Amino acid sequence: MIYSILKPLIRIALFFFCRKIYIQNRSAFNFRGPLLLTANHPNSFLDAILIGAFFKHPVHFLARGDAFNKPYHRFLLSLLNMIPIYRLSEGKENLVLNNYAFAASKTILENNGIVLIFIEGICLLTNRLQPFKKGAARIALDYQGKNPLQILPVGIAYDGFNAWGKTVRIALGNPILANQLLPFEDRAKNMNHFNEEVRQQLQELIIETTTAHTIKHKTLQLLSTLGIILHQPIYNIIQKQVYTKTKGTVFYDSVLFGCLFIVYPIYLLLVSIFLYWFVGYIAYLILLLFILSARTIVLCKNPYK
Repeated sequence: MIYSILKPLIRIALFFFCRKIYIQNRSAFNFRGPLLLTANHPNSFLDAILIGAFFKHPVHFLARGDAFNKPYHRFLLSLLNMIPIYRLSEGKENLVLNNYAFAASKTILENNGIVLIFIEGICLLTNRLQPFKKGAARIALDYQGKNPLQILPVGIAYDGFNAWGKTVRIALGNPILANQLLPFEDRAKNMNHFNEEVRQQLQELIIETTTAHTIKHKTLQLLSTLGIILHQPIYNIIQKQVYTKTKGTVFYDSVLFGCLFIVYPIYLLLVSIFLYWFVGYIAYLILLLFILSARTIVLCKNPYK
């Protein structure tokens, strides 16, 4: 319920946070479950937010378990349909908790839901694929639902990390029946074959990008300058706090997005009250310019067209 309410708001926030989001095979966002999304993992929770925001039906995410250690973190992440899964580096004693993650994923899929798993099992702030873990193959092997399970590879790539106004490419592949990826009687052979086939698909879906940041149109230059002047005070405060809290981790972009998602509407409300107090109804026009100036505007050509 909370997820459904937040999703359109998250899309609006992503419009401001990202310079451009290119999507390949957009129609795949309408797919129903049972569907297992196998994606690469370049940029922490922002990957899940971006992918989940555009799917028509709810998506449940398997996310790194150490982010759930604090009770309020666990509560907030659960509202976003995130399920904790632990790595060996997060403590051997936590690995037994993964039984819950796999059982929950199995239940969601058998009820015709959608589950997203980051098949590398690690995030290193790079678009380059890392070695695959066996969690996705395990979920596919254990599935026992009535309807055929489909696997959908999803590639995501950024033009940069730890920065506002990034360009993102999300490329959705074609769904593959799980049975086609699991042709052997031997479980270990099936896992290896599953990963090899998905790797080939994902490798083609990760398309790195570079974007020119020059704004040539004078009106857009003026609007961009206005945006910097109006938003720099609040942005600087949040950015410094997020940098301090996430230094040495991969969470900067996702935490910055989350903080701006919460704080910016409050800031906007205060600005609107202040403007209305001094200039009356003209405040609405100023406020519109204020909102538009928050958008990092760069004219880009969609490479998928």
